[in-house]
Amino acid sequence: MYFIQNHLGEFAALLTAFFWTVTSFSFEFASNKIGSVAVNILRLIIGLIFLSLFTLIRRGIFLPLDASNENWLWLSLSGLVGFVFGDLFLFKSYTIIGSRFSMLIMTLVPPITALFSFIILGERLTLFHYLGMALTFSGISMAIFSRNVKGEKLSLKLSPRGILYAFGGAVGQAIGLVLSKFGLKDYDPFAATQIRIIAGIAGYVFLVTILVRWGSILKATLNKEGMLLTSLGAFFGPFLGVSFSLIAVKHTEAGIASTIMALVPVFIILPSVVLFKQKVTLPELLGAIVSVGGVALFFL
Repeated sequence: MYFIQNHLGEFAALLTAFFWTVTSFSFEFASNKIGSVAVNILRLIIGLIFLSLFTLIRRGIFLPLDASNENWLWLSLSGLVGFVFGDLFLFKSYTIIGSRFSMLIMTLVPPITALFSFIILGERLTLFHYLGMALTFSGISMAIFSRNVKGEKLSLKLSPRGILYAFGGAVGQAIGLVLSKFGLKDYDPFAATQIRIIAGIAGYVFLVTILVRWGSILKATLNKEGMLLTSLGAFFGPFLGVSFSLIAVKHTEAGIASTIMALVPVFIILPSVVLFKQKVTLPELLGAIVSVGGVALFFL
């Protein structure tokens, strides 16, 4: 119990990676059915309902009215950058190159986060942390790139547009994570997520209005399968995933938290096998082991 409490941030980041694995599949399928913009705004609305009911039970407050002006300022900026800018690009990349490749490119989040953490927060990382990052990146690369089909190496050819969208998602998530830690302070992580989501919804309302897309949003709500997938993703994403990511950055360095959360491309292997009947090669298994070894360095 003491070990868990002493590494609460790392464990929260690990759970976040699992939640985002479920979310990435749910939102990929949902985006292909009802469109990425519709999925983005609907999952935030659903996520806000989940969070508000939870905080009502947990804190006795339905909305984060007890937050300070500083909390609202920085967390709102975080929501706009992360949910609107970052996720809009990320969800679009889902429809072009798929969640698996998008999550691969999202492994750029940790170094980008570390860079902005250094610039904005002045955070420092130890040698073990850098070694852990390097080992985790190596494992992820082995798991994703070292695939063989009939003895031939798989050639990775992705749409440049899809890569740019995924990269934009990585930048948005990294900056949003740093701004979250800057605005979180000692405030409740779940209530802080409410603020981020409220800001995200406001951003999408403005965007959808400018793009005149309300008709397609209303049509999307009539797609039962699309709404079911969006709701599933909202529960594991804006509700559990984002909240636990804030718990992670609150209790550990932002660069460390984002590195552990970058394990999604490894976690995604198992459902890929189950859903798409893909064979797991030895390099993929070794990559998963190496990645876990990298994560273990953060506990030293």
